[in-house]
Amino acid sequence: MSQGETNKENIIAAGKITETIPPLEKYSSRKEWEEAAWQKISGSKELLSALLTSYERRNLIVRAAILKGLSLGKGQRQLSRELSVSLQTINSVKKAITESNYRSYSERGKKERKKRKYSSNSFGTIAKRRGRPVRTKYGIVYMPY
Repeated sequence: MSQGETNKENIIAAGKITETIPPLEKYSSRKEWEEAAWQKISGSKELLSALLTSYERRNLIVRAAILKGLSLGKGQRQLSRELSVSLQTINSVKKAITESNYRSYSERGKKERKKRKYSSNSFGTIAKRRGRPVRTKYGIVYMPY
């Protein structure tokens, strides 16, 4: 196939996209428009194949497979091994199921993100030694009474 033919196909695909996506002016908010546009795009197989890269398609397929596996009652580690994905990915899909409006880590604000909690006396304290000290060639070892 020549480069001219592929350009024609790209132009035709772009024309289908412009026909499919509703105009923004018809909607009161951008969120409503995005929802309507997604409904149109997700119904068209040609548009999805034209718009999504192979990486994005793989991610969608894997996430759908994770959903199916979770609904069948498979364990997270089993799904991780079968689909070659991390437990973090499985947890994010699981969170998307439980929360109706899931947002990724980068989409959430700083206040919403989990912060590490350190106990106040975890730093700078020496553990209380139990037992009697015995000098060895390795240093002082505390033996039980």
